Amino acid sequence: MSSQGNDYIFGLRAIMEAIHSGKTIEKILLKKESSGELYKELFALIRDKEIPFQMVPHEKLQRVTKNNHQGAIAYISPIDFVNFEMLVAQKVNEEGISPLFLLLDRVTDVRNFGAIARSAEIAGVDAIVIPEAGSARINGEAMKTSAGALHTLPICKVKHLKDAVFTLQQYGVKCVAASEKAKSFYYESDFTGPLGIVMGSEDKGVTPGILKVVEQQIAIPQKGKIQSLNVSAAAAVILFEVVRQRG
Repeated sequence: MSSQGNDYIFGLRAIMEAIHSGKTIEKILLKKESSGELYKELFALIRDKEIPFQMVPHEKLQRVTKNNHQGAIAYISPIDFVNFEMLVAQKVNEEGISPLFLLLDRVTDVRNFGAIARSAEIAGVDAIVIPEAGSARINGEAMKTSAGALHTLPICKVKHLKDAVFTLQQYGVKCVAASEKAKSFYYESDFTGPLGIVMGSEDKGVTPGILKVVEQQIAIPQKGKIQSLNVSAAAAVILFEVVRQRG
C-alpha cells in the first residue's frame, strides 16, 4: 500500500520510502500491538533515524484516514527543521547583533502557531523553538496563516524545551517567560541583549518547570474581564517591545 494525503502518508512501505528519500517526517503514528517483518523493519528505521513516534489505538488511525493504512501514518512537514544548538552557536557569535529566540511551550493550535510565526519574522526573531511533543503540527493551515513566514524563519525542534532554555543560558542568552502571575510587566525588562522568550498556551500557560529556571517572568497588564490574551496577540505585544527597545 502506498498513498498520500495533503500532509500525511500511510502504509508501511510508503513511509519507509519517504524516510529513505529524505523527506522531513514530523511524527509517525503506529498501531498498538502491530507485528510482521515489514512493521519491524519500519520500527527499526524509525528508531535509527530518531523520528518521533506514538503508539495509538486503531480508532485514532481510522480518524485520520479510513484507507488501508496498515497500522502506520506519517505526518510530512512542509519545512525542514534547523539544528538548534548549531544555530544558537552561530547566532551568539555573530558580531553586531543580539540574537532573539522565541520558545513555544504547549502551543498546539495551528492558526496561533502560524500567526506567531508571522509576527516573529517581522520582529526579526532568529528562530522559533518547539518541543517534539505537545506542539502544533506545521501543516498547510499553519503555513497559510504565517503568510509565508514559515518558509523563511528557522524552526528548531527539540526533545525538551527546558533543556533548550538551559542551552541558551549556557551561551549567555537571557531567558524570560510570559506569565499572567508575574509581578513585573514586560516593558520593565531589558530586552536589548541576547534574549529567549518563552510563550505558553492561553489555557495552560508556560510549564511550571520552565518558569522555575528562567531568569524572569513577565506579564502584560490587563484591564478587561477576560483572563488572558490569545497567545499570538501576547507574543506580538512582547516581540514588538523588543523591537522598540532595540531601536
